[in-house]
Amino acid sequence: MKALITGASSGLGWDMAHILSEKGYDIIAVARRVEKLQELKEELKTNVEILHADLTDIEACKNIAKRAPEVDVFINNAGFGVFGDMATTDLGLELKMIDTNIKAVHILLKLVANEFQKRGSGHILNVASLAAFFPGPLFGAYYATKSYVLRISQAIAEELRQAKSDVKISVLCPGPVHTEFGQVAKVNFGNGTEKGANFIVLESRKVAEYAIKKMFKGKQIIIPGLLMKIAVFLRRILPDKLIAKVVYFIQNKKCRIKDV
Repeated sequence: MKALITGASSGLGWDMAHILSEKGYDIIAVARRVEKLQELKEELKTNVEILHADLTDIEACKNIAKRAPEVDVFINNAGFGVFGDMATTDLGLELKMIDTNIKAVHILLKLVANEFQKRGSGHILNVASLAAFFPGPLFGAYYATKSYVLRISQAIAEELRQAKSDVKISVLCPGPVHTEFGQVAKVNFGNGTEKGANFIVLESRKVAEYAIKKMFKGKQIIIPGLLMKIAVFLRRILPDKLIAKVVYFIQNKKCRIKDV
């Protein structure tokens, strides 16, 4: 058994690699930070192959997808966010985010799904976000990229179902998680202890465990946490304009939280 994981150098990708290794899977770990992947390799008990790749490079994505015939699980996890007023955020960084969160995810999903369908088996887990369900003032482009991941996952999952394929596609939509995401996006989710901190931030390991469990059960949309499930339900009945106002208030508050 073998799993290929992008963004394996930290956060959810790191934890999913540990969980799958504990289940006996060999790991193909993909990321830009080779030193972190080496640490991962030293920690895991199963075989780990390191692939250094920049997913903004189309050819790098195609080369990664060539490994699909030898893996049973593919986790499309790499991604990052850009926080701030869209009129002032860095355009170059946003375009790089779009290349990583959309273009790379699209290429890998398409090519891996094609190989899995030929074989007639395999699990694909795309990592989106709860952001996929909402308009995202102060995080607008990031929210939009994750909406793409959610919708393309749903579409291809239905295509596979109609084709009576045993290939399963799941999409993980977590709320805030304790990872390096906030540092990269330059936004503070809080650590869950200081006054005013976001008390719904989940531990990465727990989210990863839940995601892997649901993926193997064939769950299509995976939302960890009761509060996050309630939020998605409310999304169906509240107007977008009101939701955008609420999201702006929440996002604006994030950048005011002080580290302790």
